[in-house]
Amino acid sequence: MTENPIQCLEDFATLRTAPELNDNQRAALRPSLDDAMASFEWFTVGIMAPSKENALNALRSLESSLSWEAMTIEAEAEDVGPVFLKANQSNGLIRIRVEHGLGEGILISGHSNIPEQTGMTWGPLPLDFFA
Repeated sequence: MTENPIQCLEDFATLRTAPELNDNQRAALRPSLDDAMASFEWFTVGIMAPSKENALNALRSLESSLSWEAMTIEAEAEDVGPVFLKANQSNGLIRIRVEHGLGEGILISGHSNIPEQTGMTWGPLPLDFFA
């Protein structure tokens, strides 16, 4: 088995699906992510998951781990299948739709209220990254 090359947040940039991470990688990446997120006021989260239950579990773990207020589901998929969940911390709303052909993982985008500050996206992180 080939060693997973993920060593820093930038290593996720070309991935379409989240890699498996060992405990050492998780321990190294989490403080880097916390530091990177510290310069932003609010976030959007995209979660690609095999089901809406998996997506919501990943989001709730993220919210708990980061001490965010729980967001509210505005629209959710009626069909069964792989989903894309979009959560917007600014308005507190979650939308979930069935979408085939995606990878799997969590994408977090930082946003600022300062127009000159460019946003940043991290991931795809494993669905259990914040568990």
